[in-house]
Amino acid sequence: MLMNNETDVLICGAGPTGLTLALVLAQRGVSFRIIEKMEAAFHGSRGKGLQPRTLEIFEDLGILEEILDAGGPYPPQREYQDDGSWRDSPTAEQRPPTPSEPYLMPWMAPQFLTEAAMRTRLDELGHQVEFGCELIGLEQQEQSVNARITGTRGEQVLRARYVVAADGGRSFVRNLLEIDFPGKTLGMRAVVADVSLHGLSRDVWHRFSGGAQERQISLCPLAGTELFQLQAALAGDEEPDLSAEGLTSMVLERTGRADITIVAVHWVSAFQMHARLAQRYRVGRILLAGDAAHIHPPTGGQGLNTSVQDAYNLAWKLAAVLAGAEDTLLDTYEEERRPIAESMLGLSTRLLEEARRGEMRRGREVQQLDLGYPGSSLALETSAREHGLRAGDRAPDAPVATLSGTPLRLFELFRGTHWTLIGFHVSPTHSPEAQDLHLHLFGPGGNLTDSDGHFQNAYGLERGEWVLVRPDGYIGAIVGSDDLALLKNYLQRAGVSLHRVE
Repeated sequence: MLMNNETDVLICGAGPTGLTLALVLAQRGVSFRIIEKMEAAFHGSRGKGLQPRTLEIFEDLGILEEILDAGGPYPPQREYQDDGSWRDSPTAEQRPPTPSEPYLMPWMAPQFLTEAAMRTRLDELGHQVEFGCELIGLEQQEQSVNARITGTRGEQVLRARYVVAADGGRSFVRNLLEIDFPGKTLGMRAVVADVSLHGLSRDVWHRFSGGAQERQISLCPLAGTELFQLQAALAGDEEPDLSAEGLTSMVLERTGRADITIVAVHWVSAFQMHARLAQRYRVGRILLAGDAAHIHPPTGGQGLNTSVQDAYNLAWKLAAVLAGAEDTLLDTYEEERRPIAESMLGLSTRLLEEARRGEMRRGREVQQLDLGYPGSSLALETSAREHGLRAGDRAPDAPVATLSGTPLRLFELFRGTHWTLIGFHVSPTHSPEAQDLHLHLFGPGGNLTDSDGHFQNAYGLERGEWVLVRPDGYIGAIVGSDDLALLKNYLQRAGVSLHRVE
């Protein structure tokens, strides 16, 4: 029985990373505490773009409707020329949803509204963030970590079985563990601010390039609010006046528009851009996630989204290990997520160079739908597949139906904390069984139909094949009916205890 000063997981940091981790652990009934050294919730827009893969995760977490209600689609961007003319263009490549990819456009939701929706859901699950509570020391032991924290109740020692550092780019935990954080400073500073203003319409994202990088400035209406987000590059030695008057002067200087007035500054940050990646994500029972493990320039909207997916990957593995799976399962977190962060660093840096030239366009590469773990030790295939999906890929959605004709989506069947096993024209008598393994079958004796062929188009299974979908919506295994023993071993490694396999 855990005492008040004991918990399974201590989460340090209550931004999107920590909140995602907390939501998954809460759904699984894992005991945790989530602490945040700030006295109150973050109130800025910082990460405002939610990519399609993140929307899929939010659907699984049960907060998608709230996120969609809180924000809105990106408006077109209006690029002003020096002569006062302009041209409008889509902010992102316009693509309609498909049966396998229900979200193909980014969604704008200011970070403070995203976090608010996440905290509301966390409260519904019986947990709250402890604001004004700061980690000040860690001591690892064989079976636990002693964490010294301080807050409104004074200093206390909390014993946790695992600690997750979701405490940002200047991570106290990463520095305490002396984990190298190599990378580079990108030689670019910028200011971002949430402002009230007069003089601009809210139907477009106003961008003034001005030729030189240090003259670039943009003003984007923030969906779900009456505010605009101001973004401006800074010269190397420029120390901007961040007051309403100072930002109004900056706008005038860079746009030549005397009709734009900043009325109030609600949040502002001047920052140096970096691209850095932690040398390792784990030291014993302490793990890094989100900006504590990697920091990106903001171009392409990758930082928040990559961080949410770190937590989504880590949380189910933590829960499985706490429930009895081998501790080595946690090593697959770094194995899978660190290469993703490395690729995102390259993408964000390339997009930054394009932005400097006024050429940046966001295409499919920023949507994160094609990212996966095909080389992971958790990707099992028993035969070479020339077409269709591979183990490690994101599991697509597809509209299907029950035998009685009730329409369903695969994402509805995946939603929750369980694994999903789908058989395609297999023998039901040979199917594995486990409490947290949901079984669905297409074909004779099955419970689902694919009358429109969307499932087969997306998955490309052969008769007699099985596909196993992980709790985080990635394909764990694709095996034939003769290889169910391998599937059994795979599931047991992941902490799933089977009742029967033949």
